[in-house]
Amino acid sequence: MAEAAEIEEAIRATIATIFDPEIPVNIYDLGLIYGIDIHEGGKVTVRMTLTSPNCPEAQSLPITVKEQTEAVEGVTEATVEVVWEPPWEPSKMSEAAKLTLNMM
Repeated sequence: MAEAAEIEEAIRATIATIFDPEIPVNIYDLGLIYGIDIHEGGKVTVRMTLTSPNCPEAQSLPITVKEQTEAVEGVTEATVEVVWEPPWEPSKMSEAAKLTLNMM
């Protein structure tokens, strides 16, 4: 199971390099990633949301997350599920994100 934990940590680090073009904070610290599940054979499911259903990046961000996740060593296939429950809200942001956006 250590291998799965290592893969998950690598995925988190990779996702933390993806930024919403409208907000100077990566999508992990924004709280858009709701879960990362590692399955047998290196298959991964990432559950994520967007700040709004009308987000202009609604089409491109999930594709970027999928591509970046599949580039992680040990990942053979990635599926990205965009979910709307629970809805995203600013309280989901990390302290670093809140500080960057002057929300503290």
